[in-house]
Amino acid sequence: MAVIRVLKSRLLTAMVTPYDDQLQVDLDKAKRLAKHLAETGSEGIVVCGTTGESPVLSAEEKLSLFAAVKEEVGDKVEVWAGTGSNNTNASVELTRSASRLGVNGIMAVTPYYNKPSQNGLYEHFRAIAEATDLPVMLYNVPGRTGVNLLPETVKKLAEMENIVAVKEASGNLDQVSQLRTLVPDDFTIYSGDDSLTLPMLAVGASGVVSIASHIAGKRIKEMIDAFFNGEVVRACRLHGELFPLFKGLFITTNPIPLKEALNMMGLDVGGLRLPLTGATDSEKAQIRRMLTEMGYLK
Repeated sequence: MAVIRVLKSRLLTAMVTPYDDQLQVDLDKAKRLAKHLAETGSEGIVVCGTTGESPVLSAEEKLSLFAAVKEEVGDKVEVWAGTGSNNTNASVELTRSASRLGVNGIMAVTPYYNKPSQNGLYEHFRAIAEATDLPVMLYNVPGRTGVNLLPETVKKLAEMENIVAVKEASGNLDQVSQLRTLVPDDFTIYSGDDSLTLPMLAVGASGVVSIASHIAGKRIKEMIDAFFNGEVVRACRLHGELFPLFKGLFITTNPIPLKEALNMMGLDVGGLRLPLTGATDSEKAQIRRMLTEMGYLK
């Protein structure tokens, strides 16, 4: 089956994983959140990424989340399964299992802690891509993983038919510019940082895998659409209006501020599993003030 390389979705959301009071995965909450995202501008949902606390979820929990979200949203939005880890064999097995659930694509993060070479990264992603017929999105986030997936390596990986995109969260616009010159035109680059979405669009990205879209999905989509419609001044204005949210959700480690904000807004997503802990009183006050000033809380 031929893989569609050109991705049309511009706004994907890296969804948080909701828990119940005992910090067990709550599938009903996950379905409600997925429905909310589908109704507020998201064209795709990434399940069990960094924002979804993937390192503290079991394979069984991840598969149940993939299935629940896909069941809820159906074909309304794409569902991307976060199957990557720092264990290649485990990532391959999870990818195979996720592919049987009807998800639309696979997202795989660079291995963390191991610090592989560029050749090791290539072989890791090649093994994952060969385990599925689905489109695969690479995820480069060196601030989390301790290793940077270089543009030259992405170019080599993009030669595989089903490696079709990268979520680029290096924070380095020069790297994004170089990447755009090396990969094929039908290879999609997504911003992995909300605050850099607009600058990255200017150097060749096609959209964002966002966390702020949990709260402001429609406005973020409006900003992206304005840019591609040639309304750059309007896109810049929207970026400026959204900037306090983009930065406010990173006053401490993601997804701590995001989960706190969603709970404040009545979108119950529960707490966090160790080693992450909840927001401090000071951080809660900052988050509440930001949401109030931006009109998301009364």
